[in-house]
Amino acid sequence: MNNPHPKKILQSGNHAVCVETGSRLVRRMRIRRALLIVAAILSVTWAGSAAAGKGAEIYNELLEKGVIYPDERWQNYVTEIGERLLAESSDAGKTYTFVVVDQPMVNAWATADAYIFVTRGILAFFQSEDELAAVLGHEIGHVIGNHVGKSVTGNRLGKLAGILGTFATGSSSSYGLASAVTKTALASYGREHELEADEIGTDLILRAGYNPRALLDSIQMLRDHDNFQKTVLNTPTIYHGILGSHPAHNKRLNELVNQSQALVPAELAEPERDFYAMVDGLAYGDESSTGVVKDGVYYHGALRLRVAFPEGWDVQASSSEVYSIERTASGKAGPGKMSVRRSASPTETQTPEQYLTKTLRRDDLKDGAEIRVGPYPGYIATIETVAGSATELRQIAVVYKDGGVFLFNGELKQGGDAGIFAQAFLDAVMSFRAMTADDLRLVNNQKIKIIEARPGDTYAELARFVPVKSNAEAVLRVINGHHPYGEPRAGDRIKVIE
Repeated sequence: MNNPHPKKILQSGNHAVCVETGSRLVRRMRIRRALLIVAAILSVTWAGSAAAGKGAEIYNELLEKGVIYPDERWQNYVTEIGERLLAESSDAGKTYTFVVVDQPMVNAWATADAYIFVTRGILAFFQSEDELAAVLGHEIGHVIGNHVGKSVTGNRLGKLAGILGTFATGSSSSYGLASAVTKTALASYGREHELEADEIGTDLILRAGYNPRALLDSIQMLRDHDNFQKTVLNTPTIYHGILGSHPAHNKRLNELVNQSQALVPAELAEPERDFYAMVDGLAYGDESSTGVVKDGVYYHGALRLRVAFPEGWDVQASSSEVYSIERTASGKAGPGKMSVRRSASPTETQTPEQYLTKTLRRDDLKDGAEIRVGPYPGYIATIETVAGSATELRQIAVVYKDGGVFLFNGELKQGGDAGIFAQAFLDAVMSFRAMTADDLRLVNNQKIKIIEARPGDTYAELARFVPVKSNAEAVLRVINGHHPYGEPRAGDRIKVIE
């Protein structure tokens, strides 16, 4: 069909100008990324690395996408603990890089070129610096044992950078990321390698002045989290390690820790920092995962999308659909309604126009036009109104995003301004884009707060005052190491969410 409104589409959001600006930005980002990769490769050429560069690639991808946790205190803290452990290892003097990733998933992993990544999600579940040190020691053990090179091909690990970068730019769902990461790299160690990493890690934390029993505590934390994910949230966990290990492994691990416990000095070394003071204010979870409306803009973290509705319209969201309603005739357009929802994917390859005409069987469209919403193809059209209808104008649009189909509908009642409404509907459709890391930080405001438990405090009572939408009591238990039935004790420092 011919496009009856070419100027509107080009003018919406200054789209024609943005194309040129975007291309220059892409060129600058590519040049910057290339320089970062060259610098990283030159700086991590330590002996014995059979597959140097994959960690640097992942790091640069995360840096470019803004997914490095932007809290210098935490980056420095994790590095301090890592270097303290490293100084006691056979790799003392070699260059390791410790990085906190700004993602809510509970995970940690290592690469052959000595990059150790931990997510801010896993930090919220530790109860002490010793537990954090135990996980870092375990990951250092994988590097020293060359387990990454033995268990994971360079090609598979190299894909991890793309997976994480794709997630950061909104091309994947949280569940999809978890599945892809697991299959790509993080669940690739065998029991033999996990046990060797535990042996190395136990030795390191003992030599560095940490309590080796923290290794068992950190493993129990991960098991509790795994159980919480499966029984409460019905979602998979993705941390590699000993969660599914053979009982013989668990027996050997307990023997290692018990043997090491006999070597612990009467006084352990001082921690690098006050762990609870560090956790106070730590970003928690992914508040936007089920959809958040902020200043007229709808964000959905799991679907990784953002849609802006007209200024002054009332925006409401359900689990399946987002509505924007201009309730009174005093509005610029008049009484109208817009909505967007995720629709079923076609059973065969179709263009957006074919999706409307074949899958949805719309035979009442006119003035249709193909559109390009950023990188996503789409189609917009007017729906013919029936004579005598109370409707002034009806519009429909479909946008394809990363295998998903998103359907927009707009309806203006009689007496409204069709021109203003059509432009507002087009603007809303053209505002559709993937969420960025900055978007996530804008709408995810939940943080850990440390309080002192008072006599009589229970997690059920404390859960009444936290902003967690569901399973708040269970969430408080698991982040405090009291899953599934524990309660706080008076005087304990415990974590809540604000």
